[in-house]
Amino acid sequence: FSHLQKKRRAATARRQHLKSAMLQLAVTEIEKETAAKEVEKQNYLAEHCPPLSLPGSMQELQELCKKLHAKIDSVDEERYDTEVKLQKTNKELEDLSQKLFDLRGKFKRPPLRRVRMSADAMLRALLGSKHKVCMDLRANLKQVKKEDTEKEKDLRDVGDWRKNIEEKSGMEGRKKMFEAGE
Repeated sequence: FSHLQKKRRAATARRQHLKSAMLQLAVTEIEKETAAKEVEKQNYLAEHCPPLSLPGSMQELQELCKKLHAKIDSVDEERYDTEVKLQKTNKELEDLSQKLFDLRGKFKRPPLRRVRMSADAMLRALLGSKHKVCMDLRANLKQVKKEDTEKEKDLRDVGDWRKNIEEKSGMEGRKKMFEAGE
């Protein structure tokens, strides 16, 4: 059992050593990369931005300002052109990636909403013009006839309660009630 533990410890130690070596290598690569970028930046600035020599007279100074303004304008135009190219390229990339999704058959699912739909409408949507069966669920229900009970007959015979009260009001109504009671 101790033999297995020693092997595990050795494997763990080796893994940790490899991780630390990889991290050290990555750190040195990053340092080299940043140094190379800095050198490249210095070279670009030396090539495109010569050291500024300020002239002595006012007229030469104005000429220098005009040149600098012209340079700024041309750089702004280049920047704008580059931005437009970048936007076009991004749009093309989006279109191509959408075409790729379409070709693969993987579509982004749209957010779905709950829709109340009858069974007929659902079948029509699924089957299209082939759907001819009517799914009226109420048509298949059994018809049940109510039996007339005595209570319901009485209620129907009585009719409107107001008429009944008018008939029984006054002396004539009492007379009728008395005669009916006999």
